[in-house]
Amino acid sequence: MEELPLDQVRTLLAVVDEGTFDAAAAALHVTPSAVSQRVKALEQRTGRVLLLRTKPVRPTESGEVVVRFARQLARLERDARAELGLAAEQGPVRIPIAVNADSLATWFLPALTRVPQDPPICFELHREDESHTTALLREGQVMAAVTSSPDPVAGCTVRRLGLARYRAAATPEFAAAHLTGSLPEDLGVAPTVVFDRRDGLQDAFVRSLTGGRWGAGPTRHLVPTSDGFRDAVAFGLGWGMVPEPQAEPLLRSGRLVELAPTHPMDVPLYWQQWKLDSPALSKVAEVVATAAAEALLTDEGSAPREHR
Repeated sequence: MEELPLDQVRTLLAVVDEGTFDAAAAALHVTPSAVSQRVKALEQRTGRVLLLRTKPVRPTESGEVVVRFARQLARLERDARAELGLAAEQGPVRIPIAVNADSLATWFLPALTRVPQDPPICFELHREDESHTTALLREGQVMAAVTSSPDPVAGCTVRRLGLARYRAAATPEFAAAHLTGSLPEDLGVAPTVVFDRRDGLQDAFVRSLTGGRWGAGPTRHLVPTSDGFRDAVAFGLGWGMVPEPQAEPLLRSGRLVELAPTHPMDVPLYWQQWKLDSPALSKVAEVVATAAAEALLTDEGSAPREHR
């Protein structure tokens, strides 16, 4: 089996991170010609095209495998240096994580404050829909992700976190104006608030009421922040699926009404991370799992545990 020369692997990673061969050359303090030769040699060795020569360059599917390997290699090297007492000049440990916006706005950020900072850890958060966070893992951009997929990305482990519950809600005024007849039929035409064009939660809710015959209406307001989404619903712009922790105080105050109290939507969440013996990543994983057990539903229909 052909070995992967480390200088070639690191060069490929530099090209992906910097975006161009010239920028990678400057970062590595070598000539652009040397960068190009190393990448070509690695492609010849693997027998695969690893980079798409676009601006910025992008890894191919095979390239993503090598990039992920390069990042894992860098992580292992850093951890080894730390154990040898050689990490003082390196600065904080960097942990890139992909996480969905609703988790960020509710339970995830408070969880990170519990992570021990010895040695110091620097979090690099990538906001992405929970159904797409695994793509960042697959590309090697993050070491871990909160995701709705139970299927492990190659080279990763999976741990179930719990269920995130959403409530279909609208203002009383909106409901009086748009939801006066059959709820499924009204929701098929009423204005809807969605997070972005990939947000299918509102459609899934309506399909669950109609046996899959149709989804939410065509008038859709895109509001790409979790707090902004909640506020858009609370101001009457449309109806939407609001995370339960954000919906409850508004429902209690009467600013929102629940459209189907016996029909919440539960989204399973999982923690996926690289299969690495990394002390820093292990600390983060344990804290996230504990916080999720407190904040999320533990099973279908069960209540979340009380916060400590």
